[in-house]
Amino acid sequence: MCSRYSLTSPVEAVRRLFKFENEVEAFPPRYNIAPTDPVHIVRVAPSGRRELLLVRWGLIPAWVKDPRSFSTLINARSEGAAEKPSFRSAYRYRRCLVPTDGFYEWTGKPGAKQPHLIRLKTHDLFALAGLWETWLGADGSELDSMVILTTAANGDLQHIHERMPVIIEPADHELWLDGSGSPAATEAAGKLLRPYREGLLEAMAVNRKLNDARLEGPELQAPAIGRLL
Repeated sequence: MCSRYSLTSPVEAVRRLFKFENEVEAFPPRYNIAPTDPVHIVRVAPSGRRELLLVRWGLIPAWVKDPRSFSTLINARSEGAAEKPSFRSAYRYRRCLVPTDGFYEWTGKPGAKQPHLIRLKTHDLFALAGLWETWLGADGSELDSMVILTTAANGDLQHIHERMPVIIEPADHELWLDGSGSPAATEAAGKLLRPYREGLLEAMAVNRKLNDARLEGPELQAPAIGRLL
């Protein structure tokens, strides 16, 4: 499960890692990215070059008639994404990378949920595996959206949650973004959908103000004080 994440790195740091070629304006750090928010993804443009663009977090399949009546799809289980109607086409042709420097998971009981920031021990940027889709309305309107793929949690995170987002290593970015649709490319991409290597992630309990998706700011990632529930 991945229901919140952050992207606090500046645009040039994102460019260095993800090698997108389009021009984009600087964007502010975001510490509390939530479902239905506009989010940055990296995908391959029709020109064949990588581009960074904003899309909606919450995939809307092309066959949906009215997005307002469709349940938000923020996560897709990687184990069945290739066969499910909502994701099948995007899985084959429209894979993307989701830049982040940390995601969140919760422990505890309802009403006393404790958020945890999960990030690389190096605190570097990394990529989550995503799928994107374009919905076309009868009136000519368009809506680009994305979903994050999940897998079983690795040993670093099993004490917090049984699932985690799929992390794509830099060496595999090109392979994951290959949307040619060929059986070989699709099969190769599927092999990347696995728990992340153990020993590279850290989890830290952080400010419970993060529970409010309307709040923003670096104080949300401050270490939690007091007893954890």
